[in-house]
Amino acid sequence: MTLLLSWPKQQIMIGDESMSKREEHLRKPDWLKIKLNTNENYTGLKKMMRENNLHTVCEEAKCPNIHECWAVRRTATFMILGDVCTRACRFCAVKTGLPTELDWEEPERVADSVQLMNLKHVVVTAVARDDLKDGGAAVFAETVRAIRRKNPFTSIEVLPSDMGGVYENLKMLMDARPDILNHNIETVRSLTPRVRARATYDRTLEFLRRAKEMQPDIPTKSSIMVGLGETKEEIIETMDDLRANNVDIMAIGQYLQPSKKHLKVKKYYHPDEFAELKEIAMSKGFSHCEAGPLVRSSYHADEQVNAATKAKQEMGEKEIQQQQA
Repeated sequence: MTLLLSWPKQQIMIGDESMSKREEHLRKPDWLKIKLNTNENYTGLKKMMRENNLHTVCEEAKCPNIHECWAVRRTATFMILGDVCTRACRFCAVKTGLPTELDWEEPERVADSVQLMNLKHVVVTAVARDDLKDGGAAVFAETVRAIRRKNPFTSIEVLPSDMGGVYENLKMLMDARPDILNHNIETVRSLTPRVRARATYDRTLEFLRRAKEMQPDIPTKSSIMVGLGETKEEIIETMDDLRANNVDIMAIGQYLQPSKKHLKVKKYYHPDEFAELKEIAMSKGFSHCEAGPLVRSSYHADEQVNAATKAKQEMGEKEIQQQQA
């Protein structure tokens, strides 16, 4: 199937005032309307998180899918290492500042909550902890091990920061053998300095490449937001860069402005445009691509890891058949 869509080139506005007026009048389209659901699953999960003094990126980052994931799918993305990030990325709603000391009991509480929820797949992310020499890798690794001990049949996905780009920090996490390593590239190369704080485009690619080199059998994954002013060509370039570093899974979602102090939305992509981007990504060789207006990094993560595992099995079977031929 080939989709022929209109991808207008970026308009050049004369003066900052014209640009700001255009951005002020950019309204959310109908396809971004969210259905609220606060059933017993939602309220029960919220209560359990507070009782166990746990944080979720679902709440902290104001994820638009929280009602679907909590109320319908009963899944959540745990956010460890506190709720204060040392970075101030201009797209992110997580609060920034000077974090508190480490909570070494947190891994066990996360593992207990995964057990109570009877999760088949869990996503664990964290705030950036540039104040720590290991970037939080030790607590991250212990969380993986704790979940594994108490939930041996639960698959574990980790979504860390770049942990300073230090090889030993990443190795500490990969030695704990999560089932999937997720690290977001967030945006295209040209917009990275404006969108992300401290993180760099090339460091992200290196982080993903090294993770695959350390544990070749563990799928890697990365996500990008669109609507910040990137071009179609830049999105495709990012796909190529991820594949060149052996990334298996990609997620593409619409950037939504969390507050007035954050970057403004330059464009709302139509669902058909996301469908085309998914088709392009799959043609590049990704084992799975989740693309849509409300898609986020951990959206339907269980389905993504299953797709990656299936693709790896099919590839292995194909290689065996070729050897036998």
